Amino acid sequence: MKIVEKKGNEITFTLKIENSLANAIRRYVNEIPILAVDEVEIFKNDSPLYDEALAHRLALIPIKTNSKKEGKLKLESKKEGFVYSGELKGDVDIVYDNIPITFLNKNQEISLLAIVKTGKGSEHSKFSPGIIFYREVMEITLEKSLKEKVKKMFPENEIKEKENKIILIDNKKKEILDVCDGICEKEKKKIETNPTGELIITIESFGQIPPKEIFVKSIKRLKEDLTEISKKL
Repeated sequence: MKIVEKKGNEITFTLKIENSLANAIRRYVNEIPILAVDEVEIFKNDSPLYDEALAHRLALIPIKTNSKKEGKLKLESKKEGFVYSGELKGDVDIVYDNIPITFLNKNQEISLLAIVKTGKGSEHSKFSPGIIFYREVMEITLEKSLKEKVKKMFPENEIKEKENKIILIDNKKKEILDVCDGICEKEKKKIETNPTGELIITIESFGQIPPKEIFVKSIKRLKEDLTEISKKL
């Protein structure tokens, strides 16, 4: 494994792994238990949003997931202007404080209680911790006359020379194969591509748990299910 980029709630790395296994890990992201608002008791809602629309917005606010399996959040506001996620107070923590929930005019009020529970993304998208996507790392072989042009366009990518050809390794976060295809089509040059057996994988977290933890927990859940299937067989 080699880290390509790590930034905020996102990590990109290369890994030698079969496509089928990577796809299974990707699918099991939605089997990771995550906290989210599951029920809402609305005592007063003078805002422009219907109660069900308000409950829907609350459910999509990411909540930090730890050892707790449930909790409660209260929201009470009489101030004029936007009501933000940071105003939710209770025994669980909100990931982002600046998500707009609704808007109040003068003399309007909102009062509610949100019940937070643990669930999985396979049950509802509000319990999804993030996404995983990937592609194959490719060796792109071009004519040597294009070396300076591609080097200027892709300074971060590795370029190797072999006789009258150059080999460009497409192993960075930004995919360059389509661009190389376009260059060769315009210049009327030949292009060859060969898979390296590696994948470049990106994990984006919605904030409930770190991206690295998403990968580890997804693999753990997959192993648990495979063990259970093995026992039944």
